[in-house]
Amino acid sequence: MSSTRQLKYQSIKHLLFKRSKHSHKGNNGHVLVIGGDHGFGGAALMAAEAAARSGAGLVSVATRFEHVAAYISRCPELMVNAVENTAALTPLLNKATCIVIGPGLGQSEWSLNCAKAAFNNKSDKTVALVIDADALNLLSQNQVDIPSSKQFILTPHPGEASRLLGCKCEEVKADRAQACLDLQQKYGGVCLLKGAETLIASEANDRVMLESCSHGNPGMGTGGMGDILSGVLGGLLAQKFSLTDSARLGVCIHSLSADLAAADTGERGLLATDLLPYIHKLVNNGK
Repeated sequence: MSSTRQLKYQSIKHLLFKRSKHSHKGNNGHVLVIGGDHGFGGAALMAAEAAARSGAGLVSVATRFEHVAAYISRCPELMVNAVENTAALTPLLNKATCIVIGPGLGQSEWSLNCAKAAFNNKSDKTVALVIDADALNLLSQNQVDIPSSKQFILTPHPGEASRLLGCKCEEVKADRAQACLDLQQKYGGVCLLKGAETLIASEANDRVMLESCSHGNPGMGTGGMGDILSGVLGGLLAQKFSLTDSARLGVCIHSLSADLAAADTGERGLLATDLLPYIHKLVNNGK
């Protein structure tokens, strides 16, 4: 059985608990963003910046050497690591409290090795994952196995969802609610189906709940928006919000940020990074 409800930022912003005055970076989680294969550097950078603006205490990036200088120049707060093999990735995995895998990951041998390492992380602690973009495509091709912990959020758009479900994209679009529920039932964890009124399917007490975000606008139809969302989700997970609350808050904050940005400058020409100042405000209860 499933129940459905509309989500709005105002109705859930109370979940953004106040921090202790003694809070420090170690209390606020460590996000590791893995991605940025040759020619795809921007996606991982946007996800990492969004994680930082969402309140993560520390944000590391594992990417190709060619991107390191540009990342540090754009956002010196990031800890950027050139990773050419899984041996270099292992110590970063051990430090992370949340992993965002997929933005700009590609589908090369490097991409696959990074995904396998993240999905089969042998850390002595449970690490939540945000699985996006090409990490979803590798999963749909059965090149990686879903993490056994079930502590993850899947973030497909309709095309990725169709590959994960083994059906046509038109079938997903024809019944988005059922497709989102099917994804959650097939893979577990929490599943988002991106698009107008992004859907969230999660399970609690043997019951699947379907929720729909009321925010968002057509200006979000541009490159990088999904990478920003993945970063926001990772930043919230790192701060120990639950999978479901991270998904609810992340989707609403991301979409409402786009509405606020569009209200200031218009929908056409809206860029993904335009959302960052609004995300910063909304993660602080809009203050």
